[in-house]
Amino acid sequence: MPILSSSTNPIKNLCIFSSNLWSQASLCSSLRSKPVDSFLHCLSLTRRSSDIPMAIPPKPTSMAATTSGGSVDGEEGIARRFWIKFRRESIFAMYTPFVLCLAAGNLKIESFRHYIAQDVHFLKAFAHAYELAEECADDDDAKVAISELRKGVLDELNLHDSFVREWGSDLAKEVTVNSATVKYTDFLVATASGKVDGVKGAGKIATPFERTKFAAYTLGAMTPCMRLYAFMGKKFQTHVDPAEGNHPSRKWIENYSSESFQASALQTEDLLDKLSVSFTGEELDILEKLYYQAMKLEIEFFCAQPLHQPTVIPLVKEHNPAEDRLLIFSDFDLTCTVVDSSAILAEIAIVTAPKSDQARPESQLTRMSSTELRNTWGLLSGQYTEEYEQCIESIMPSEKVEFNYESLRGALEQLSEFEKRANSRVIESGVLKGLNLEDIKRAGERLVLQDGCTGFFRKIVNSESLNANVHILSYCWCGDLIRSAFSAGSVNALNVHANEFTFAESISTGEITTKVESPIDKLQAFDTILKDYGEDRKNLMVYIGDSVGDLLCLLKADIGIVIGSSSSLRRVGSQFGVSFIPLFDGLVKKQKEYVEGSSSNWKGLSGNLYTVSSWAEIHAFILGW
Repeated sequence: MPILSSSTNPIKNLCIFSSNLWSQASLCSSLRSKPVDSFLHCLSLTRRSSDIPMAIPPKPTSMAATTSGGSVDGEEGIARRFWIKFRRESIFAMYTPFVLCLAAGNLKIESFRHYIAQDVHFLKAFAHAYELAEECADDDDAKVAISELRKGVLDELNLHDSFVREWGSDLAKEVTVNSATVKYTDFLVATASGKVDGVKGAGKIATPFERTKFAAYTLGAMTPCMRLYAFMGKKFQTHVDPAEGNHPSRKWIENYSSESFQASALQTEDLLDKLSVSFTGEELDILEKLYYQAMKLEIEFFCAQPLHQPTVIPLVKEHNPAEDRLLIFSDFDLTCTVVDSSAILAEIAIVTAPKSDQARPESQLTRMSSTELRNTWGLLSGQYTEEYEQCIESIMPSEKVEFNYESLRGALEQLSEFEKRANSRVIESGVLKGLNLEDIKRAGERLVLQDGCTGFFRKIVNSESLNANVHILSYCWCGDLIRSAFSAGSVNALNVHANEFTFAESISTGEITTKVESPIDKLQAFDTILKDYGEDRKNLMVYIGDSVGDLLCLLKADIGIVIGSSSSLRRVGSQFGVSFIPLFDGLVKKQKEYVEGSSSNWKGLSGNLYTVSSWAEIHAFILGW
């Protein structure tokens, strides 16, 4: 594993990581018998704040914060916090086949007409819920605000009436209401009527305080829909092409991307913040459950809309196990993990190392002291950082060139030689000597993975309807760490291709059995795996990575997905003619081009890579909801 990934230097990372964590680990060590357990406990505490999907934007620090959720004294309101927490659900809604066709502007008119008919019932329930919420609110300003929001819903119904006039028929009367619509409208009206799970005496709204509380609960069940439609409207607006005709869905996009609807969504969130300001923890929990339930029902609502056309998602929709094979390849460090594995291994070495003045049994493997280890890591880090930057600059063309895979491979061969030399220095330094295998496995079990990563792989390997295999290609120094990390999430049926520590009676000797150290090694492993599968089935290859080391595999796979925002990867790739396309935007383009009987035309070596900000996007694209 190279000491430096494309975006961060793991040893430099671990020096910062260690300095932040060391005082906590040392304190815990004085209270516990096993230092490594203390470190792992402290690690789990320090990483909890990072259990946030990468799709979530950073917390606004300016007045812009008020444009997407209420805030008080610079702090995010409850509506904004809920939207961030359940951003995964908004992504799954965006990646439903119906919504993608809507965004592409080529949704068949039969599907659009059916959707409008369902939405009429949906909006009538919304208007009724607002009416009930207005009756419950005990504050005059809140009543006025709710009344204004209800008028906005009536305006939406007027938009739907315009479609009815154009089509010359009232579809709301002609089309049967489907079960997903009924499920959401029943949930909404029940909430507005005071029938909320977890509330004592549900349905009995007596005191003014209880009435106001149920007004807030009602807003909690409606706010996610408003924010989701505002979000989709703005997103879809960027894909509207004036030259592509006047599809009725354009009016829909214009309405939900309009400033007036954006303002209504924000007003709903502000009102939810105000009505829930005095809520107890228990009441906020109920509110959160209502918000989450509404998000799930919204996804089901979109999934239930009938389509009369082929779609490019989910990727496995036409998968035939007898004829097809899905091959998922993924990097590990900072693709699957929150912290680079080399930082974890180095920290274990430091935590378990003897102190400088500590007596050591003669039978014990000779190890550096913790102070010597920290100093050595610092020296290795400084040397690597300087030489890495020099190497990157030396392989970069002076000007951007057209994409040529062989030229890029030639450049990365130079980087590969450098990374192998750097790994040799780490081995020769002896810093990895004396680690206990059980400590490494416990660290793997505690390793925090990116939100949604484990769930995606678990669904892949456990699916009985897919002929799929997962391969992890990693520079990680110790494959046992990777296997433990996934086993902790009950994901065992995947293949790990990484370097391995050598052990003598479960204690590392400091040597590494090197297998995957460089971009060229990864590519060779990728090619070997593919060759081993043969051509008995049609192989569809997806590679997921985040760094320069993944670049060759990303480009050779049928679909290369870049997760995260590595500046080094983008800088090197762009200079060599690689295009980075947001996945959703790429899917909209493919959906516009996709016709019945054609292929979605996924193929490698195109020079195009697709970017995502979270595993939720990968899951939604490949597997769907």
